[in-house]
Amino acid sequence: MEPETRVIDDPQLKTPPKTFGAASVLQLVEQRSKANPESVAVICGTSSLSYGELDRKGNSLAHRLRDVGVGPESLVGIYLERSSAAVVAALATFKAGGAYLPLDPSLPEERLAFMLTDAQVTAVVSSAALSQRLPKGPWAVVNADERGGEAPVDDFDKLAVESSPDSLAYVIYTSGSTGKPKGVEISHSSLMNLVAWHVRTFNVNTEDRASLQAAVGFDAAVWELWPYLASGASVAIPEESVRNHPEALRDWLVASGITITFLPTAIAERMMLLQWPRKTALRILLTGAEALRRHPDPSLPFVLINNYGPTECTVVATSGAVPTGHATSLPSIGKPIDNTEIYILDEEMRRVRNGDSGEIYIGGAGLARGYRNNSAITAERFVRNPFDSSNGGRLYRTGDLARLLPDGEIEFLGRLDEQIKIRGFRVEPGEIVSALNSYPGIKASAVALLGGENGDKRLAAYVVLEPEARVILPSLRQALSKRLPEYMVPTLFGRVQSLPLTRNGKVDYSSLPELTELNMLPESEFVAPQTLVEQRLAVILAPLLRVERVSAKDNFFLLGGHSLLGTQLITKIKEAFGVELSLLSLFDHPTLAEMSVEVENLILVKIGASNGNGNAISHATVQERK
Repeated sequence: MEPETRVIDDPQLKTPPKTFGAASVLQLVEQRSKANPESVAVICGTSSLSYGELDRKGNSLAHRLRDVGVGPESLVGIYLERSSAAVVAALATFKAGGAYLPLDPSLPEERLAFMLTDAQVTAVVSSAALSQRLPKGPWAVVNADERGGEAPVDDFDKLAVESSPDSLAYVIYTSGSTGKPKGVEISHSSLMNLVAWHVRTFNVNTEDRASLQAAVGFDAAVWELWPYLASGASVAIPEESVRNHPEALRDWLVASGITITFLPTAIAERMMLLQWPRKTALRILLTGAEALRRHPDPSLPFVLINNYGPTECTVVATSGAVPTGHATSLPSIGKPIDNTEIYILDEEMRRVRNGDSGEIYIGGAGLARGYRNNSAITAERFVRNPFDSSNGGRLYRTGDLARLLPDGEIEFLGRLDEQIKIRGFRVEPGEIVSALNSYPGIKASAVALLGGENGDKRLAAYVVLEPEARVILPSLRQALSKRLPEYMVPTLFGRVQSLPLTRNGKVDYSSLPELTELNMLPESEFVAPQTLVEQRLAVILAPLLRVERVSAKDNFFLLGGHSLLGTQLITKIKEAFGVELSLLSLFDHPTLAEMSVEVENLILVKIGASNGNGNAISHATVQERK
């Protein structure tokens, strides 16, 4: 029997078209800079940039980008930390007529080199310090620290670079199922659609103050920036140590007077459990990136908005307010945003019956142009829209399962394929498998996501070794960290004789054994913690990292630690020793032995301050006082 179908004009599937006055986001930002040059645009730490300063710095850098050949369809890599300089670089790229590619400074060199080469960037904007880590290539390197732009102020308006709505605005690289990341190309018109919807829906105005806290290279950062600069609002950038620590982040949001913020699902759910002051400026908390599993308590002072959208559809495709209370069902992902089409289809691309599950296909103004320099995968994922009578429309196959609810909202049901999300990042296990299989001695491998009931998801690698092969875990982790971002390096590693397969030859993940039943890959020689501080730190680290024991030489990050766990560790160290280790110090001294020395030094300073003679106190004294 033919499935029941819906008509194409059903508002539950297709939002009515809307048009907007401005041609581009750049035009809106420049209008704000001329109208309110003294208003604060960007706040970073104790410094800030006014709209006038942002515009002037952007013009100056834009001239330098033009001098090295940047123009329409040129791509500029931005290799900077989250900072005012990165915002200036993105704006300058638009002013020069180009598109920008955000590059996270924590990326492994091999991955960074691939992205720069694959994207065919014309130039890279970086700092004097970070540029030393850039791979060599045909691209020009422009130092953001240098002033440049000595042209008269009158000349700043003579860039005369016109970008059409279809011109490239930015590129974001996502994990690739083929073992290589792929760059998603977003046009100015698609970005403009996101910005216009956001400003209208959330009534953004010059009185608003938003946060820019998403990781560099995460497409949410696009959403956290341009709607607010286009509206004359202020954008504040939190310190790195604050971003993933719920209590500290709450306090920063309140103290900074943030009115609208975006937080990845895992962080947002933890923030919802905190006590909030009755009076706070925060009126909207936006979330997304993973399935939301919690409804907000009625006592929270803000409205929670759940959002869904692949990078290929300009950050957000559906959005909706989450009701408060203790509902029996999970929150929905809302309804399509402006000028967006959502279809829920079966394997034959036919609409499913009401309430049945199917794959989400997305069309409309937010659709990406495709994958950069990858026509084959573009053709595979961006398909002809069979419901478009003009035969010119396209749909993006998300690989996500959903069903339409009676009230017209959409319930997200999970992934069709193996793609997973962890800590807000989309991960293709195939890319990790490719890195594993290239390691000497590994014959085959599979990657699965474990846990998740309490939001603590962990990547587990199952490996099949060559006969007589001996693979030592620290060396394997080190090799993977050179190819993959930190969030893609598995936390757990187990050895199996062979990978269980389904009838069609794919890995049968449901048949993979429990990790407790595996012969785990051997660690290096265990070095027992010696000092009392080392021993106490080992007791703290083992349950936090969910390992049986921690060697004095073990590296926190290679055992599966990350910045979120790092902030928890810092809190536990403060509770245990009465001193506060910085996140930067943890990155610089990640082994248990190194960490112990840093803690001892902090204790010495504290004792010395109380005694008035820190130089007379030895490490032995510290140990005696424990």
